Parts: sequence; structure tokens; C-alpha cells
Amino acid sequence: MNESRRRLPLLGGDGHSGGSRSSMTCLYRCANACDHPAPNTSSNEYFGDQIEAEVTRRGVLKAGSAGAIALGFAGATAGAVAGAAPAFAGPGESGAAEGFSTAALETSGGPAALTFSPIPPNTLDNLVVPNGYDHNVIIRWGDEVVPGAPDFDPAAQTGASQSTQFGYNNDFVAVLPLGRGHDRALLVCNHEYTNENLMFPGFTTLDALSDEQVKAAIAAHGMSVVELERVGRTGQWQVVDRGRRPYNRRITALSTVFAMTGPAAGSALLKTAADPTGRKVVGTLNNCAGGVTPWGTVLSGEENWNQYFVGGDGVPEEAKAALNRYGVSTTARYPADSRKWDRVDARFDLTANPNEVNRFGWIVEIDPFDPDSAPRKHTALGRFKHEGANVIVADNGHVVAYMGDDERFDYMYKFVSSKKITRGDSYWARKQNLTLLESGDLYVAKLDFTSAAEIDGTGKLPTDGAFNGTGTWLPLVKDGRSMVTGWTVEQILVFTRQAADAVGATKMDRPEDVEPNPVNRKIYAALTNNTARGTTTGRGALADEANPRNANKHGHIFELTEDGGDHTGATFTWAIPIVCGDPADPSTFFMGYDKTKVSPISCPDNVAFDSKGNLWISTDGNALLSNDGLFATALSGPEAGHLKQFLTVPRGAETCGPFIATDNKTVFAAVQHPGELTGASFDKPASTWPDGDYSKPGIVGVWRLDGKPVGS
Repeated sequence: MNESRRRLPLLGGDGHSGGSRSSMTCLYRCANACDHPAPNTSSNEYFGDQIEAEVTRRGVLKAGSAGAIALGFAGATAGAVAGAAPAFAGPGESGAAEGFSTAALETSGGPAALTFSPIPPNTLDNLVVPNGYDHNVIIRWGDEVVPGAPDFDPAAQTGASQSTQFGYNNDFVAVLPLGRGHDRALLVCNHEYTNENLMFPGFTTLDALSDEQVKAAIAAHGMSVVELERVGRTGQWQVVDRGRRPYNRRITALSTVFAMTGPAAGSALLKTAADPTGRKVVGTLNNCAGGVTPWGTVLSGEENWNQYFVGGDGVPEEAKAALNRYGVSTTARYPADSRKWDRVDARFDLTANPNEVNRFGWIVEIDPFDPDSAPRKHTALGRFKHEGANVIVADNGHVVAYMGDDERFDYMYKFVSSKKITRGDSYWARKQNLTLLESGDLYVAKLDFTSAAEIDGTGKLPTDGAFNGTGTWLPLVKDGRSMVTGWTVEQILVFTRQAADAVGATKMDRPEDVEPNPVNRKIYAALTNNTARGTTTGRGALADEANPRNANKHGHIFELTEDGGDHTGATFTWAIPIVCGDPADPSTFFMGYDKTKVSPISCPDNVAFDSKGNLWISTDGNALLSNDGLFATALSGPEAGHLKQFLTVPRGAETCGPFIATDNKTVFAAVQHPGELTGASFDKPASTWPDGDYSKPGIVGVWRLDGKPVGS
């Protein structure tokens, strides 16, 4: 690999997140989480301290195609599942004519070559795609969502106007076909966080913002639902800009009311003066990744919500341990990185409302096909820093959701529904399926290894040629009962991190997106990075077989195979197919593929799959000092491990989404926080993407000019 690929100019990182992310991103995204000690202070055994298990060696890549999956969102990225693809009725509809197509969209098993030519690493202020492809900006921050929204004026933003416009910092993307044709769809998108430096002209400090600007920032969080239409017969999509657009909707942190479901709903732990029932919550915060369910709803994970609350120093002493475990400051009323939203909404003041914080950190479910429905927060799936949740239907009909807690040294979880999915396209079948995430069993992962004694922190492969082992799903809640001694079910679900600490779950390197592959039905997770591993700030946690490098700044991909293919079972095997970084670095690994032919990759954030089961990976915080991007590789056959870069996003941006259309004609991606580099502002932007004036997060679509499926 030549020097130009390894020594790119610095993008503005200043030591945060291993030198890859700007201090501005660290401030607004997660309130400088990496500058604070990891919240997990439990005495759980770290991987490196566990006794080596004698287990049957499993190869890092046992190939894989389960053949054609006849039912489900074939080719969809988020939560592509086995299960009937029902018709989703639109407003006022009793049948399927206006909803999602009833036709089963089959995945096609077997390896498929990815034929695009990889693009080189770069630091350009553009979206770069391969030769033979084109792209467009589908929607950007401030564009109209609710019909009649005012024209966007960055100098006159209000909570009311932003509640009708496309929000800020789009993250998760889902595109759900609408109707029986192939020319309409619903775009559903998260809006994770705001960066007031880049949002408001003349910005000086957060304290100097007007109350109306603070309300605008709150409203810019949440989610958007936007109707799209295909351009001709191509892979290009655009926003529908005519007619009623009855599905279009903005869900905000400012005013949208959510219903709480599940065993903890109505608990004393969720009751506040404003909501004595403990069943209704205003808003959703810091929504990161998500998933699509077989019944046509979208799941969204509330992640770094802890940063929005102040007054932790004034809560009762007995409540402080739980707040600390979730990264909420209990030593100062206003931490240095506080947004101070309490000045416009007292619910963010924990001294006055100590339970309000317990009402965030959940998996949210919205029904984009019913714009009048109340979004829901599902307590049965536990409360932590959810990256997202992705669903697969087990062979026995139960729904299984996989989840990651995006924190250094935190855990992976799965939820198994108590009810089985109802097959069919009827209204009643869908109504039943809408309750599937309201009750079930919650588990956390514990791992064992094949070669623990050989791990030295350098990333060197053990003598068996693989990082691999076995694992057990430890129950937290099962059959409606607490499985943690001394804990109630409600306590487990509200304080899930501490419950997982108590049962001895395995600490991991920032498990973010965790998704089932619809073709081989294995589970893949992005472990983004953990520069604290093997350091004093990592509390002595050294590298282990599942996290094989100390000071892990590039991350890796984790593969989990449920024993016997039973996604509701208690045991699994695991392996690491990709160890990210510069291919010239001996610590990297790409399924054994020739590393001189693969693209450099750093900090995997989200994973996705096309209809052939190829793995697509988006990155966040590239520690190789190139722009972030989207990558793809086959998982089986001779091209397994031949990772190639498909696109790069503009300077300072993160690649989010991604989502491959059900017909494989379009790759959708979110360009989050373009120009978010230390020292930038609205008036002095570090990026002018996409319109040449100031930086605006937005959603893009990428398609092949010859009309063939993307990638292959």
C-alpha cells in the first residue's frame, strides 16, 4: 500500500476518540464521554481474566448461505428478517392497497461478487461514489416535512418551525415501499443530536442562545417520516412535493407524546409530577441507529440521552449510583458540557424531577403507515444507551431483537418475545404483531474463548488461526420473572446496566449496531473502538480474544452464530471476521483475504446487508485520518473479506444509515454533521456541503447509471 493511502492530512481531530474525532463532535454527540472514566465500575471478570474455556474450535468463516429466505424484507438493511412481509394500511385504509406490498421479497442465497471499483481514501468536501454511479441529496436539514412548513431561515429558527422541518444530524435511515407498485416509499430517519455552533448564525456560547433557539434545538431532535417517489425507472428517489402527503410527520423531543409499554410502564420509577401515571413521556432524545420490523414499523434507539439532564447533584443520595452508571453527573448542577435545557423545560432538571431521566434510554417504535398513532417506548427491551434494535423471526415464530449498548466496556443484549408472530396480511394480524415487543425475555451476553492465553494485545492471531469462542445468553428477565437476585422486574428494566453487571456479563469495546443477516441468519455487530482498553482509564482491562488489541482505536466486526440456528436459545458461538485498520498494519485481519487488495477501514459504526447477504459497513470517526465512508464485502465464497470502499462523505461528516433498497437499486445513506471540525461555526464553516453555503446534514441516494443492482 502506498504512502499516500496511509498518510492523509489531519482532519481536525485533537486527540478525542483516539485522535479521530473533533472535540466539537465529542461535546455535542456524547458530552465528552471519552474524557470521563468508563461508567462500568463493576467487578465483572474482564475477558482477559476469565479462565480459558475448552470449546470446540469454530472457523472464523463457516460459509454461508441459508438459501432463499422466502419471507421478510429481503435486501433491506435494518432488521431484514424472516417473516411475512404484510401489507401496511395507510390512513383511512382497511386493506393493503395503500400499504407495503404483500409480495414476498426473497433474498437470494449464495455469494455475489461486488463489482464496483473501490474509491480511494480522501479528504474532499464532497460525497464521492464509484465510477458508473451517481447520487442526489434527497432531503436536508430545514427542508419541509409537514406540508405548509415555513421556508427555512437559519436566522429565525423557532421550536414551532423546526417541528415541521427536517431535523438536524440525521442518523438511522429506513425506506419502506409504499403501495403495490415500485415507485413510492416512506423515508424514516432519526435526528440524533444538534450542534448549535453550526446551526445558528452569530453563535457565541450555549448560554447566549435565546429561549426560542433552545426550543428549536430541542425540536431538531427526534424523527422524520417523508414520502418519496422514484424518478422514472431509475434508482434515484426524491421527496414528493405535491398533494397531501398524509404520511409526512415530525416526531420531536419538544412536544410529541410517547406511550410507555411493557412491565415497567406505570412503575413508580417512571412517575413524575407531570405524569403521575408513569405511562406517557414527552419526546425522544439522541436517537441513533434503528431497525425495521416484519410488521412494517421502525425501531429507534435512544443513546446518549444522559447529557441533556442537569441537577444530578441535587437528587437523593440513593439515586446517584444509578445516575453515575449511566454517565449522568452527580457532582455539579451544571456540568461543563451541559445544554442547560432546563431554562425552557423544567423536566430536564433532576433536582426537581429525579425520575424524568428514567423515561429515556429505551427502544422506540413508530408506525410510519399510521401518522396518527402514538410512538411507543418498550420497557421490555431494557434501558441503556441503545444504538438500535434489529429483529429476526426465529424458526419457532418468536421475534428476537438484538441490541448493543454503545459504551466502552458495556454489553450486548437480546430480547425474545413471549408471543409468536401472526402470519398474514390482515389488519388483525398486524394489530397483534404491534404488541410483540411489549412482553418477553431479556438476556445479556457472556463470552468464553478458545485461545485466551495467546492474546497479547497486539492483534496477533492465535495458533488456531481465528479469534473465536462460545457464549451464553444470561437471563435478566424470563417468563415475566426477575432472574437477578434481589431485583424486581421493574428495577431490571429501568436499571438494566446494573442488572447486567450483577450477573457477570462480558464487557466489550463499544458494541453499536447489532443486526441479523437475512441470508445466513448469523448476527453481526460493529464494535467501534475502545482506546481505554489496556490503559489505566480502562481500569486494567487488557485485550482478550473478543477484543484482541489494547488501545483499540480502529474497532472490529463481531459475528455471532446461535447454536443449532435457534435464535431463542441460550448458547452461541462467535468469531471476529474483520479487525479494522490499515491493511498494512499486521494487527488487521480481513477473513484471511489478501490484505494488499482491501480498502483501509476504521471505526465501524453500522452494519447492513443486501439481498445476497453481503456485509455493508459505515464508519464514524475514521482514525486513519481520511473521510468516513461506506464499505462492502462478501461473507462467503472466494471474495469473502475483499472489503471495498463504496463512498466517502464530506469533510468532518460521519456515514450513517445505511439502507439498501428492497430492489437493490439504491443505497441510501445519511451524511451526519458535515463540517463538524474544531473551530468551525455557522459563519465560518469547515464544510459547505451540500449547497455551497453552510453545512447541512442530509440524506443521499446512490444508484448505478446502467440501472443494474448496486454493488454487484
